[in-house]
Amino acid sequence: MLTLAICQRNFTVGDFSGNLAQIRHCMQRAHEQAADIAVFSELALCGYYPGDLLEDAAFLSKLDASLTELLEFSRSLPDLVSVVGTVRANRGPGKPLHNALLAIQNGAIVAEYYKQLLPTYGIFDERRHFEPGPEHACLLRVKQQTVGFIVCEDGWNNAGQDYHVNPFALLQEAQPDLVISINASPSDIGKRAQRHELFTQAARATHLPLLYVNQIGGHDQLVFDGASFAVSPSQGIAFEAERFTEDFQLLGFSEQRFVAVDGTHLPQPEAAGLAVAEFTRRQIVLGLQDYARRCGFKKVVVGCQI
Repeated sequence: MLTLAICQRNFTVGDFSGNLAQIRHCMQRAHEQAADIAVFSELALCGYYPGDLLEDAAFLSKLDASLTELLEFSRSLPDLVSVVGTVRANRGPGKPLHNALLAIQNGAIVAEYYKQLLPTYGIFDERRHFEPGPEHACLLRVKQQTVGFIVCEDGWNNAGQDYHVNPFALLQEAQPDLVISINASPSDIGKRAQRHELFTQAARATHLPLLYVNQIGGHDQLVFDGASFAVSPSQGIAFEAERFTEDFQLLGFSEQRFVAVDGTHLPQPEAAGLAVAEFTRRQIVLGLQDYARRCGFKKVVVGCQI
């Protein structure tokens, strides 16, 4: 059985020391609980989304230094594979950077994947800074299981309507046992159900189980709700992490199914989710709380109309 540590954390844009401390803490915890893979969210090392800070040489230098420190720390946990989102230089033509997923183990990068689909709609403007990754699947062998990787938007084009590339189809051809998706997917009413429906359909169409790890936190006008989940063709949505709060969970994977780490069946997540009023309250509270905390405010006044 493969043991997966779901590291759903609240990362801050540009807080390299704070983000690194969170990642190291979760890696240590995953190691102590005998996990095989610890999974973090998209751009975890620098926070999502850094915007034009990606054009600042000092920002990129600190990010590289954080990765070096993380690689060195991983030497103390030689059996653990950690999947982390960061930024990597583009050595070819086009934009100077890639939105990258790195799998690291014992001081080395053992797999490196660049996001292929870069959203430029709504609040997203990733093509401004990043070059799409090459059109091929990235695979890694862990404990007799083959793991494939995607980053957020890569999983949203299985119908083939928005981009000419479908990373899910490339993975289907490669036939991994499990797909890991790292994400920074903003929250709104109906988004959870949309994710569940889209990835359930994709898992069944491609016959690929998938672990979806999302970040949480408020970043100015954006709120990320977490709600990381696991889906398999036979089970549908088999597991869901907490919403609007940090979470650390261990999940087993065996014979194309997600199971509890003791090998038993997982309790079925609630299909309905939160009531709209409770969802709205939690989203507002987290968004305001993080905005005030990140800005260093000690107190705020909130106006309302009655």
